Amino acid sequence: MVSPMTDSFTRILSGAKSALAYMEGNPPEGTVVHVPEDLDVAEIRTRTGLAQPAFAATIGVSLHTLRNWEQKRRRPEGPARVLLAMVEKRPQVVREILGEVA
Repeated sequence: MVSPMTDSFTRILSGAKSALAYMEGNPPEGTVVHVPEDLDVAEIRTRTGLAQPAFAATIGVSLHTLRNWEQKRRRPEGPARVLLAMVEKRPQVVREILGEVA
């Protein structure tokens, strides 16, 4: 019989190894991360209730960049796309986690 302490340690170690593999770009078997290719940035911002200047400042991009995304002249890439996908699922996350810039 495995002691509870040994079992806990084994599970913690397994989780740490999985996290390290994920950070190194090798997600564990069965891990699926989906970030949509196309996001309606204007709709996402509107659902937060923030005006363009406040939303841009809150997510850390210039107003010019935000306007380019909203007018489909450019597409958000990388971390910005991930952040916008999260905000799309939970619009209140902007205020809850990032705060609001007046």
